[in-house]
Amino acid sequence: MKTLWTAAALLGLLAAVACGGRDDKDPRKGEEPPAPALGAPAEPGAVAPAERPRAVPSSGGSASPARRAPQWRDVTVPQGTAIPLELETPLSSETTQVEAPVRARVSQAVIVNGVVAIPTGATLSGVVTQVERAGRVQGRAQLAFVFTRLEADNVSEEVNTVPVAYVADSTKGEDAAKIGVGAIGGAIVGGILGGGSGAAKGAAIGGAAGTGVVLATRGDEVTLGRGTILAASLASPLTVRVPAR
Repeated sequence: MKTLWTAAALLGLLAAVACGGRDDKDPRKGEEPPAPALGAPAEPGAVAPAERPRAVPSSGGSASPARRAPQWRDVTVPQGTAIPLELETPLSSETTQVEAPVRARVSQAVIVNGVVAIPTGATLSGVVTQVERAGRVQGRAQLAFVFTRLEADNVSEEVNTVPVAYVADSTKGEDAAKIGVGAIGGAIVGGILGGGSGAAKGAAIGGAAGTGVVLATRGDEVTLGRGTILAASLASPLTVRVPAR
């Protein structure tokens, strides 16, 4: 009987040792299965989890800026348009030289189709193209100039104007009067000195003296002072840039 109990105890001990060793040596006991990689199915036929949407930077709710409107526009001033001017450079046929600079200020705006093409205060600059002094006995003084550039509102444009020309007044009437006065004066002096024949000789002498005065004296010169009002006409169309409104 004692032998049977001993054998049963040994069998029980062996069974317990066998079960405990297997559980302790099993490396997978108590571990969770590995999670599938993001974006790839864990097993054939499995559906991969959806990716999280990427965050889009916020624009703060403001719309994209609109395209800026043009700041300038082109306006064409027709050929033949007269530009009112006020001279800023004094000129004289007696002293001014050819190619001397000339400058004038626009005294009244030039408007094209309701748009101010050339504003008041703009400036035109150019050069003297012709100078003729007054002659003796004949020949009238002449002075001419043209404008080649327009400057207005920080815009500079080339311009082509018709020459602005001045001719001195004729002095023929005054010359005849000077000769006549000389002849009369000579006749008076001759009559006093020598009677009738003396008067005839005196008239000839006096006439010659009067003519000498005309020959020695020049006619009137062309003189244009600062502030002289004038106008320059365009010889060709002028395209200018003006602020868009």
